[in-house]
Amino acid sequence: MLKPRNATRLFAVALLTVAGCKPASDKQSDSAFADVQRRGQAVMGVDQYLSQHVFEDLPDGGRIVLDRGDAADTVAIRTIRAHMRDIAAAFQRGDFTAPGLVHAQEVPGTRVMKQKRAEITYTSSQRPTGAEVRILASEPDVVAAIHAFLQFQRSDHRAAAH
Repeated sequence: MLKPRNATRLFAVALLTVAGCKPASDKQSDSAFADVQRRGQAVMGVDQYLSQHVFEDLPDGGRIVLDRGDAADTVAIRTIRAHMRDIAAAFQRGDFTAPGLVHAQEVPGTRVMKQKRAEITYTSSQRPTGAEVRILASEPDVVAAIHAFLQFQRSDHRAAAH
């Protein structure tokens, strides 16, 4: 019989495979992913293994979605919503400290996003079990930076795109 953690990992591997992502198989990659998850929980305030990220490229920018898998966990859902409001406000100011802390490095795209922050709009909205941040821009170089940011996030969080 599978333990819950192993079942969750197998489910995640299956989802990644369907989404066309390759899960890391070596111990170093698993350790790096666990570190991202641990730092993510510290920064976001919710268990990363029990929540789902989506980083979606859109023609005019993109969106970041964070949902809690259990609709009954209203505390985590409120925490996610507050975090996403805070992220939208911080990003609008050109402050990308949170993703830097989660990933322990400067995240690709953030330098341009900071420099061109007046040309980007960040809007947070609630979802039934979490929240999302919509990122809007019109200049091609800014949209490319947003896409680089989202691509890195998808990869490091082993998350899907819609």
